[in-house]
Amino acid sequence: MGKDKNPRRVAENEAMAISRMLRTSPQKLNLVAGLIRGKKVEKALADLTFSKRRIAGDVKKCLQSAIANAENNHSLDVDNLIVAEAWCGKNLVMKRGRPRARGRFGKIMKPFSEITILVRQTGESA
Repeated sequence: MGKDKNPRRVAENEAMAISRMLRTSPQKLNLVAGLIRGKKVEKALADLTFSKRRIAGDVKKCLQSAIANAENNHSLDVDNLIVAEAWCGKNLVMKRGRPRARGRFGKIMKPFSEITILVRQTGESA
C-alpha cells in the first residue's frame, strides 16, 4: 500500500548537505570549498572558523549540517568522518544597474551560488 521508499543517493557510509542561495560567486565559493576537501571534519571546521573569507561561515554551517545528517540520519561515527567531496555551482543572478556617463547603463551582476558537501566515514577506528 503506498509508494516504495526512494533509494539513497549516496553510499551507506556517506551523508551530504546542500546549501542554496549563498550570496557569493561560485568562483569565490570554490576557493573556500577547496580549503576543506579531503580533510577530517574537525580540521575542516577549524579551518573554516578561522578563515578570513566572508562566506566561510555559511560553508561551516553546511558542513555542520552534513555532520549532523551523518550522525542522526545514517548512524555514522563522527570521529571517523572526512570531507570526501565539496562542490559548488551557479544559482540565480540578480541583475542590477547603475547610470553611467552619456546616458549609458552599467550592468551590475549579483550572483548567487550553492554548495554540496559529502562526508564519508573512513574504515579506521581511533
